[in-house]
Amino acid sequence: MANTTKGNLFALLPLFIFVLLFIGTGVISGDFSNMPLNVAIIIASAFALAMNRKEKLSNKIDIFAKGAGHPNIILMAVVFVMAGAFAQTARDMGAVDATVNLGLSVIPSNLLMVGLFVVGCFISVSMGTSMGTVAALAPIGIGIAEQTGIPIALAMGTVIGGAMFGDNLSMISDTTIAAVRTQKTKMSDKFKTNFFIVLPGAIVTAILLWVVTAGAQIDTIGDYSFDIVKVLPYIGVLVAALAGVNVLVVLTGGILFAGIIGLADGSYTLSGFVQAVSQGIINMEDIAIVALLIGGMIGIIQHNGGIQWLLNFVTSRIKTKKGAELGIAGLVSATDIATANNTISIIVTGPLAKNISDEYAIDPRKSASILDIFAGGWQGIVPYGGQMLAAAGLAAISPISILTYSFYPIAIILCGIVAILIGFPKFKENKAANGAKKTA
Repeated sequence: MANTTKGNLFALLPLFIFVLLFIGTGVISGDFSNMPLNVAIIIASAFALAMNRKEKLSNKIDIFAKGAGHPNIILMAVVFVMAGAFAQTARDMGAVDATVNLGLSVIPSNLLMVGLFVVGCFISVSMGTSMGTVAALAPIGIGIAEQTGIPIALAMGTVIGGAMFGDNLSMISDTTIAAVRTQKTKMSDKFKTNFFIVLPGAIVTAILLWVVTAGAQIDTIGDYSFDIVKVLPYIGVLVAALAGVNVLVVLTGGILFAGIIGLADGSYTLSGFVQAVSQGIINMEDIAIVALLIGGMIGIIQHNGGIQWLLNFVTSRIKTKKGAELGIAGLVSATDIATANNTISIIVTGPLAKNISDEYAIDPRKSASILDIFAGGWQGIVPYGGQMLAAAGLAAISPISILTYSFYPIAIILCGIVAILIGFPKFKENKAANGAKKTA
């Protein structure tokens, strides 16, 4: 039997293999997309099942299945596909274009980069996808840069900053969903807690953008017409989620709301609406399956004592509650740097973060915020992350050049550290959520 009291370092090998496969292949080939996450996690999961030979394979498969079928994992996977369905339905109905044009139509010509950042923040919170925000705004940022002489790298850094803002706050982002589900808190509570941490970072970013682009302006940035009705599904989802409505109800309502508007204005037929829902589900199937496989792998690792060893290792170096919070920040940061995927980094480290937060009576709203802030911050900095690669590819520049202008990701990491060290006046601890610190 596995020793789950002292823990077992060897049990963590599947996790190391998963990270090494993804990073190692990217380093060797120079292309971090050569090793898909789903293939890497299948190989790592197979290795996990092959470990602990004294135990029957059938028993290990049962443990794997129970880990993959944990209620939190299943619900998270369902929310992922529902969020995908809403995002695709709203996009096909024209909500993305309307939201982009709404923002761009009100940008003052002397605040182009500040305006682009604000628009990116609004779109990413509405759409729930940083990659979608980059795809929508990067071409516009490139056009502004070409007309004003502003460095294209600065424009791309601005777009990525706005995109990552949504990954910190959006109600339908897979990142925020993962943070909330793993820490067993409410989306609305996490949003309110997170908002007062990321807001200073956004303000600092806007000021920096205003300073470095002072004097750059053009007479017009185009005629951006929009239909405000098409923006309503995003607003409705945001308001409902903030009101504390169940996330599945929110997403179902968002899908129907977007569908009704699309059918009413002829954006698509009933068949087109159904196809949009189906395509949105397909778009999120991969991340949902990866989440299931990671849940199964973590189940094996936990059974073999890996999670206990890691918990012992981390907590043995933690002396205070703030130290525990910094430990959670360090774990998710290191995992995101390794995997270049903020959602996966939260799914992987979330269970351990929950154990640490329970051990040190950390409010689950705050542990969820810490996971999201640091995973999102580093995701906006790593040059081999999807957002960086997408923006750099569209602009035909090196992702390294964008690092100089990664104002928002750096700002929110610093804000996260400050929030841990000194706290924010607006944050009110919910001590009853976790209870007193456990005794050994």
